[in-house]
Amino acid sequence: TSRICREMVEQGLIEEEARGHFYLVDKQGLLFDDMGDLTPEQKPFARKRSEFDHADSLTTLTAAVMAVKPTILVGTSTMPGAFTETIVRAMASWCDRPIIFPLSNPTELAEATAEDLIRWSDGRALVATGVPRDPVSYRGTTYEIGQANNALIYPGLGLGSMAVDAKLVTDEMISAAAHSLGAFLTPEKKGAAVIPPVTRLTEFSAAVAVAVAECAVKQGLNRRAAADVKAAVEEMVWKAEY
Repeated sequence: TSRICREMVEQGLIEEEARGHFYLVDKQGLLFDDMGDLTPEQKPFARKRSEFDHADSLTTLTAAVMAVKPTILVGTSTMPGAFTETIVRAMASWCDRPIIFPLSNPTELAEATAEDLIRWSDGRALVATGVPRDPVSYRGTTYEIGQANNALIYPGLGLGSMAVDAKLVTDEMISAAAHSLGAFLTPEKKGAAVIPPVTRLTEFSAAVAVAVAECAVKQGLNRRAAADVKAAVEEMVWKAEY
């Protein structure tokens, strides 16, 4: 949550405005700033009860969703089935392309299945899961389901850092890595995955590495001169060829 919030600030929002876009739900329901059992990570994103006329009733995910009307729902709860048909259909009623990521794993702990999310949203939800999922066929369209996994950027993040011998790995370098993945998406294709497939990891790790290395040089964190960052990255790659 904090990393996403920082990214929003880097894109131009003031910090208070960025934090205002987040609503956290835990076992207590929607988190409020007067709760005594909040973690240090939760506290900056807890809401004020004065924002709602019926704050005391927002003790479930369903109640919170109906009150907040979010367009993005991310699950890390390990509560299977938490993203119900009622919630998903409601989101699809006020958002044309709701983003719904049930990221808990293993599979039996996921908040919803990709199949149900596609069906309940009439094929409009943008879905990614925390575990690999087979494509979903629905009304003549095949929906590729992306896997939201840190493996998508970590190999390239390490490679780019080593290529220029970066002193540090910064938030800006992580942001550059994440943004570089956009070149491998095909949003014009109906049913295309919203996250590049792990099967193309070797291919896009090189692009991630270049973006990371360029960012490190821009920040003055490189301890190795690199007039040609792409060449420096390619030089670091070892291939198991026998």
